[in-house]
Amino acid sequence: MHAYFGAGCFWGVEAEFRKLDGVLSTSVGYMGGITQDPTYEEVCTGTTGHAEVVEIEYDENMVSYNKLLDIFMNIHDPTQLNRQGPDIGTQYRSAIFVINNDQKELANEMIDKMNKNLNDSVVTSVEKKTEYYIGEEYHQKYLEKRGLASCHTNLM
Repeated sequence: MHAYFGAGCFWGVEAEFRKLDGVLSTSVGYMGGITQDPTYEEVCTGTTGHAEVVEIEYDENMVSYNKLLDIFMNIHDPTQLNRQGPDIGTQYRSAIFVINNDQKELANEMIDKMNKNLNDSVVTSVEKKTEYYIGEEYHQKYLEKRGLASCHTNLM
């Protein structure tokens, strides 16, 4: 199965999901916008509509989609609109890109649960998966390649 999450800078988000048993592979890229084959530089302008996202391939027998949602909600601040930490812009929005109705229902249930337990409202969008554009090679496993532990996540 696949899952797609936008939670700010994709470097730290990818690093956190790679630690999880049951995650078979990850990649970082762009989704949710209007530009075909966007580059990082284009996405950074905020004019493409794309978010920085992590694609996760996972084994459902080892890790549930709900577990992925829980981790997603806990590695970033889902109450910040179009930003995470020092990164500002729609490309850093909190978003769950769903591939089917089951993922959509689970994502909405998680947001409802979070809204009951937080003082601020969750601004995470639940969007239908659109075409995923894999990011440039130098972004893949960025922190791992540089021996860094984390980047702009709540689990730092």
